[in-house]
Amino acid sequence: MAKPLTDSERQKQISVRGIAGLGDVAEVRKSFNRHLHFTLVKDRNVATPRDYFFALAHTVRDHLVGRWIRTQQHYYERDPKRIYYLSLEFYMGRTLQNTMVNLGLQTACDEATYQLGLDLEELEEIEEDAGLGNGGLGRLAACFLDSMATLGLAAYGYGIRYEFGIFNQKIVNGWQVEEADDWLRYGNPWEKARPEYMLPVHFYGRVEHTPNGVLWLDTQVVLAMPYDTPVPGYKNNTVNTMRLWSAKAPNDFKLKDFNVGDYIEAVLDRNLAENISRVLYPNDNFFEGKELRLKQEYFVVAATLQDIIRRFKSSKFGCRDPVRTCFETFPDKVAIQLNDTHPALSIPELMRILVDVEKVDWDKAWEITKKTCAYTNHTVLPEALERWPVSMFEKLLPRHLEIIYAINQRHLDHVAALFPGDVDRLRRMSVIEEGDCKRINMAHLCVIGSHAVNGVARIHSEIVKQSVFKDFYELEPEKFQNKTNGITPRRWLLLCNPGLAEIIVERIGEGFLTDLSQLKKLLSLVDDEAFIRDVAKVKQENKLKFSAQLEKEYKVKINPASMFDVHVKRIHEYKRQLLNCLHIITLYNRIKKDPTKTFVPRTVMIGGKAAPGYHMAKMIIKLVTSIGDVVNHDPVVGDRLRVIFLENYRVSLAEKVIPAADLSQQISTAGTEASGTGNMKFMLNGALTIGTMDGANVEMAEEAGEENLFIFGMRVEDVEALDQKGYNAREFYERLPELRQAVDQISSGFFSPKDPDCFKDVVNMLMYHDRFKVFADYEAYIQCQAQVDHLYRNPKDWTKKVIRNIACSGKFSSDRTITEYAREIWGVEPSDLQIPPPNLPKD
Repeated sequence: MAKPLTDSERQKQISVRGIAGLGDVAEVRKSFNRHLHFTLVKDRNVATPRDYFFALAHTVRDHLVGRWIRTQQHYYERDPKRIYYLSLEFYMGRTLQNTMVNLGLQTACDEATYQLGLDLEELEEIEEDAGLGNGGLGRLAACFLDSMATLGLAAYGYGIRYEFGIFNQKIVNGWQVEEADDWLRYGNPWEKARPEYMLPVHFYGRVEHTPNGVLWLDTQVVLAMPYDTPVPGYKNNTVNTMRLWSAKAPNDFKLKDFNVGDYIEAVLDRNLAENISRVLYPNDNFFEGKELRLKQEYFVVAATLQDIIRRFKSSKFGCRDPVRTCFETFPDKVAIQLNDTHPALSIPELMRILVDVEKVDWDKAWEITKKTCAYTNHTVLPEALERWPVSMFEKLLPRHLEIIYAINQRHLDHVAALFPGDVDRLRRMSVIEEGDCKRINMAHLCVIGSHAVNGVARIHSEIVKQSVFKDFYELEPEKFQNKTNGITPRRWLLLCNPGLAEIIVERIGEGFLTDLSQLKKLLSLVDDEAFIRDVAKVKQENKLKFSAQLEKEYKVKINPASMFDVHVKRIHEYKRQLLNCLHIITLYNRIKKDPTKTFVPRTVMIGGKAAPGYHMAKMIIKLVTSIGDVVNHDPVVGDRLRVIFLENYRVSLAEKVIPAADLSQQISTAGTEASGTGNMKFMLNGALTIGTMDGANVEMAEEAGEENLFIFGMRVEDVEALDQKGYNAREFYERLPELRQAVDQISSGFFSPKDPDCFKDVVNMLMYHDRFKVFADYEAYIQCQAQVDHLYRNPKDWTKKVIRNIACSGKFSSDRTITEYAREIWGVEPSDLQIPPPNLPKD
C-alpha cells in the first residue's frame, strides 16, 4: 500500500473534519471487523483490498440506516409536500467518502482504518463510480439530491438503474475506444432492492372507448423493480431516497405465445423486456430517436407516477390503506420537477391516470397536472431537442398519443382565440410538427403542461424567453423563471480539496459549508500575506499530488511549477476544444521559432468523452492526442509545454484534477452553453477562468468582477450580428498568419505524418461548416492567453485573484439554487430542523 502519512500530516488532514471521539473509533473498528468476518467467504481466510472496502462501506451504511428510517417516519408523521425530481440521469460518482463527510464520520473511519493498518484513501479508490449520467445534467441532479437532503426537504430522486452506465473510455493509438461500464460487477453496497414495491408498466396494445371510459388493452407488461439508495444531508441526520427502477420480465412473459413447447426460447426472450434498463444512452446534447430510449422514458415515468400516487393516497407510515381519494389537494402535496424533456411523458401519463383511472373530469385533471409539474430546460441547441415520430407513439403508447392530441387541440384553440388568423403562430406553437414525418415536440408539451419553466443561468433563461420559447413567453410570461445552477460545496470543496477547506475553516469557521455566501468574509484577507501563502501552498500540494499520478499513468514527466491549464468536459464542437488546440499549436510554433525566449511553462490537460456516434468529437480527441505526441517528444520544447489527454474523465477524476488546476477553460461560443457547472467547481477550488460571456460565466464575472476572470471573444449579440452578416472562416484564415500556420499544419499531416489526410474532415469543417465560429474568436483568445501568462509570472498577484474568486463563489452553491426552486416553484420552505439521531429518543 502507499507510503503512510506522518502523524503530523494525518493530524493536518483530519482537523477540518473534527476530532474523532475514541468511542466512535472503537465502534467503527468493531463494526468493520464484524462486517469483514461476514463478508469473507467461509473457505477464504485471506481478505482482499475489495473485502476491506466492502467491510468499510457496510460499516458506514449501518450509520445511515437508522437515520434513513427515522427520516422517512418523520415525513410520514408530518406529511409535508413532497418533491419528486425526475431525471433519466443521476451522475453520482462514488458514495463512500461523501457519506462519511455528510455523517461526520470521516475522522473516525480514518483513525480506525489506520489502527487496522489500512489506508483509507486506497480503500476509497476501490469503489466504482456510479456513472449513470453523461455530464452536466446528470451531475446537477446528483448535487441537487445532496442539497435537498441538506435543506431538510422531503425529496425523492427518481430514475433508472442502468446496468451499464456511461462507457469507460480507453485511448488506443490516439483514438477513443468504448468499453462497457460494468459498475455492478462486484455488487453495490449502497442500494436496497425493494421487490415489495414492484410495479407494472404497459406498452403497445390498443385503445377502446367504452361508455364507462377509455381502456388501454392487450398491452405488453414489464415490471419495474425499485432499488433505493440513501441520500444523506450534511450533518442534519436527514437521509432522503433516490429510487432507481430496474426492468424485469413478468413470469408469464411470452410463455403463452410458446404453447408449442419452445420453453427455452420463451425464457430467453425475457431479455427483450429487461433490456429497457440495460444501458444509458451516451449522448450529451444530442437527440437520438430510438424506440428503446422512448421505452426508457416512459418506463421511469409510469413506475414513478404510480409510486407518487400510492404515497399520496396512503400518507401514514407503514399504512397502505388509502386515506386520500380526492385529487383536489394533489398539487398541495406533490411537486414534480422534470429534469429536461426526458421525463416529459409525466404530463400525458398523469392525465391518463387522472382521467381514465381515477375518473377525474378533463379540465380538473389538466389544472391538477399543470399545478404539479414544472420543467427545467437545459439546452438551446436544436439538435438536442426531443422530437418523437408520431408513428412510434402510435405503436408504443397509443393512449398517450390520443391524450397529446387532445392537449394540443385545446392549446391551439386557446392560441387561435387570442391571435385570430395568425396561422403561422399556430404552426410554431403546436406540439405536433407537420412534415414528411409528423413529430411530437416534447419541449412544447413540457411548456404547455407545466406551471413553471426555467433556464439554468440568467443568460440562458433570457435566450429561452427571447428565442426558443418566444411565442410561449408572449402567451404566459409569468411562468418563465431563471434558476442558475449550483454545485454542492460538500463534495466539491470539503471532500475533494480538504487542504483548502482546512485553511478557510481556520480563518472563518465552518459555517460556509452550509451557507457558501459566508466565503465573502475571505475578501478581507486578499492582502493577508499569511493567507496568500497558505492558498498558494495548498494549490502547489494538490499539483504535486496530481503530477505524481499523471507521471505514473502517462509516463510523461510533468513540471509541477508549470501552469496547469485544464479543459475537461464532454467533447463537443460547441465547447470548442478545437480553439484550445489552435492555441497549443500557436504556443508550440512560438517556442520553435524562438527557443531561447522565456516562456511561461504550461501543462495543458484536455479530457472528456465523445458520444460513440459523434464522428467530429472523436476526431477532436485524435487531434489532441496527435498534437501531444508531437509536442511532448520535441526536445526543443522540453518541459515548457506538455499536452495530456486525460483518459476516461469521470466524477472521481474530476475530484483530483479540479483542485490541482490553475486555469479553467470555459470557451464555448456565446449563447450555446446553457450554464456549465464545471466552471463553478474550478472557481471554488482556486483556478482562474478563461472564458467567453456564456452560461454561468456571465454571473461568475458579475460576482467576482470581470477583471478577476480572463474574459474574451464575441458576446451573444456579436454572434447574432456575425450570423446576419454571414460568417466566413477564410477571412480570418487569410488575415491571421499564426492561425493560418496552425491550420495548415493540421491539414498537411504535420501532426499525423503516417496518415497525412487524417484531419481533413476537421479542417474542412473549420473552414466551411463551423456553426460555432472557432476562427472568429481565435485572435481575442490568443491575446487573452498572453494576459494569463503575464499574470502567472507574478504568483502573488495571481493568488490574490484566486482568493477573490473563491470569496465570490458563494452564489454557486446548489443549496442556493434549491432554496430558489423550493420557494419559487415548489411552494415549500427549506428547514434547518435537525432530526434526532437514531440513538436518541425522537422528542
